[in-house]
Amino acid sequence: MPYYPANLARAVAISASLATAIPAVAADRPFTLHLELGASWQEKNDVQIPNDEQGTRLSLADVAGSGPWAAVRVEGTWDINEKHGLRFLLAPLSYSENGQLGQETRFAGQSYSADEEVKAEYRFSSWRLGYRYHWLAREHWDFWVGATLKVRDAEIKLTQGSTSSSDDDIGLVPLLYLGGEYRFDDHWSLSADLDGLAGGPGRAIDLGIRLNYTVNERWKVGMGYRTLEGGADTDDVYNFAWFNSLVFSADYHF
Repeated sequence: MPYYPANLARAVAISASLATAIPAVAADRPFTLHLELGASWQEKNDVQIPNDEQGTRLSLADVAGSGPWAAVRVEGTWDINEKHGLRFLLAPLSYSENGQLGQETRFAGQSYSADEEVKAEYRFSSWRLGYRYHWLAREHWDFWVGATLKVRDAEIKLTQGSTSSSDDDIGLVPLLYLGGEYRFDDHWSLSADLDGLAGGPGRAIDLGIRLNYTVNERWKVGMGYRTLEGGADTDDVYNFAWFNSLVFSADYHF
C-alpha cells in the first residue's frame, strides 16, 4: 500500500485527541517480549501485474492452495512511563508452492501456460515501529491508542521452466494502532490489538484476539486468532490478500 503522509498525520491527531488525564499504574516491569507461533491459511490472494490489459488477473490461492504455512511474529513493547510507550514488530510472511494456472497468464512481462506446472512465490513481510498512549486504565480494563509506521517488504514471483518474472516492493505505510485487555481475574484475560488504516487505493488490516493465562509476574501464555487483510489497486499493481491464523503466544515481562 502506498505511503500517505496525510493519513499518518490524521492517525497521530486521533491518538492525541483521545488523550485524557485518566490515572494509570506504572508497570513494575516496563519491557515485554511477545512471541506468536501458529499456522496461517490463505483465504484469497488476487493478483494482476501490471494492472492493465498487459496483465492477467489470477488467484494465487487457486495456484498455491490455502496452506497452512508457518505464522511467526515477534513484538516488543517498552512502557516508558504509565502513559507513554513504544513498540516494535517483526512479522515475516512467505510461501513457495507449485500448482496450475487456470488459463494462459501474462504476469510482470512474461507469459505462462495453463498446461505446465508453475511455481508461485509470495512474500509480504512487515517490520513496524510504533507509539502507543495508555488512554484507559481500570480495575479490569486497559486500553491503548497510537500510531504505527510499517515497512512493507513484498514480492510476488512466478516460475515455469526457464521463464520467470517477479514484482517486488518496499514501502512505508502509516497505520492507526488500537489495543485493549479485559481481565476476568488474576489469571485469565482477553486481549486484542489492531494495526490498520484504509484510504486512497488500498487498505491494511492486522487484527488479533487472544485468550490469555497469566502464569506468574513474568510469564503469560495464550491462544487466539489473527487475520491479515488488505492490498492496493494502482496503475501498476492489483493485489488483495486475506490470511487467517490460529496462534499460540507467550509474553515475558522484564
